[in-house]
Amino acid sequence: MSGKQLLAMTPLCITAGAAILILIFIAVKRSFAFVTAFSLTASASAFISLFWVGRFAPLSVGSLLVIDRYALFYMGLMIGASFFIFLFAHGFFKSFPEHREEFFLLTFLAVLGAAVLASSINFVSLFLGLEILSVSLYALISYAAPRKAGLESGIKYLILGSAAAAFLLFGIALIYFETGTLDFAKSGAALAAGVADTPVFFLGLSLLTVGLGFKLAVVPFHMWAPDVYQGAPSPVTALISSISKGGTFALLLRLFLALEIHRYPSVLLGFTVISAASMFAGNLLALLQSNVKRLLAYSSISHFGYLLVALLAGGEVGAEAAAFYLLAYFVSIIAAFGVVTMLSVWDEEAETLSDYRGLFWRRPWIAAVFTAALLSLSGIPMTAGFLGKFYVAAAGVRSSLWFLVVFLIINSALGLFYYLRIIVIMYQPGGPAERDRRAFPGGLPMGGVALTVLILLLFWFGIFPSEIIGIIRRAVGVLEYASISAALVGGPR
Repeated sequence: MSGKQLLAMTPLCITAGAAILILIFIAVKRSFAFVTAFSLTASASAFISLFWVGRFAPLSVGSLLVIDRYALFYMGLMIGASFFIFLFAHGFFKSFPEHREEFFLLTFLAVLGAAVLASSINFVSLFLGLEILSVSLYALISYAAPRKAGLESGIKYLILGSAAAAFLLFGIALIYFETGTLDFAKSGAALAAGVADTPVFFLGLSLLTVGLGFKLAVVPFHMWAPDVYQGAPSPVTALISSISKGGTFALLLRLFLALEIHRYPSVLLGFTVISAASMFAGNLLALLQSNVKRLLAYSSISHFGYLLVALLAGGEVGAEAAAFYLLAYFVSIIAAFGVVTMLSVWDEEAETLSDYRGLFWRRPWIAAVFTAALLSLSGIPMTAGFLGKFYVAAAGVRSSLWFLVVFLIINSALGLFYYLRIIVIMYQPGGPAERDRRAFPGGLPMGGVALTVLILLLFWFGIFPSEIIGIIRRAVGVLEYASISAALVGGPR
């Protein structure tokens, strides 16, 4: 590894180093305040380093990773998300009886695994990143051990995640059997040359889809999502819905392009069915929920059904639409779960709709932020979510995916109903004021600052999107993928 390659891995090194240092801090002396401050500093440092590392992009690191603008953009999304999650977690775990510092250690490991996924160009690094992410999530979901619901959710996720990993690994083995390589680009070349265009290869691809579909919680691999979202602590739920899924989707989009999957109608048909089923089932099941965390879990399923429309659209427009939609989704869902976190304590979370009754009359700013986040998730104009859905629909129209575009519009209208139901309840009189007093023991915590920044970003991206769209266009354009291939063939550039 050259010095330039090592420098290009600075964000990954900072993230991994932060986890190691927190482990040392815990062994020497526990200090929740110090570890929180250190985690925020390390996360901010990793995010800032992305701008400096961009000067070296695109650069392949061995045969496993590539540091390009695409990887850096998604790393920025995930590292930025971790910063806000740390702000919310500080107040949530402040009264936690023991082992509070380990949350930050495990979160850094989850971010590291997701970042490895975003920069993977090899099935080895894909599996390595996915397992780093998964193992940290097994512990994070069960983190609040005194809560039986968390332990139950952790066990469910462990069993199902292990089964999904087995499918994934067997799929990789079949692809390797047919292509003789674990490299994405070389596998795509073998497929294009007709060497690997066999039933065994597509069986391997199907098994790989099962493993990645589990991580994305798309239908029919979604059954774990509502139970895990409900049982995990709220900051962990925010992490699962953003960082975990974002890293997996970034990997899936790169793999799609490398293998040139758009040339195979049967594969596209399979993903079309998954997309439509995820949109419909996610929204329909969300309508039946009275638990806010379960409602947002089913909502998340539908959102990744929308994202698959951009994936199927392909090309530069599809990649741009997926990136912008994911950015809007990150801001909106973290803001939503941030509100849930701020209204909760580790042993009593604000889960049911009745917990939000009259919230506007007790905490008007918190209710306003939650309203804006829900409206963005539903795709109301002037929010980032509206432009995200418009961008995805435009990509679908450009690729003549008329069925999915119509399905997207219908399901967006369907989703608006259950988001409005929460909003209406918040503005009704009455409600559990005692919960608010317990959740806000010392006034507004630092999570309030996080909510303020998120709401500003939500409207900024919705009203003035040109700058961020320019960044996305430079990061995920077709020319960038061409430069990746050149970097792989010719070595570091």
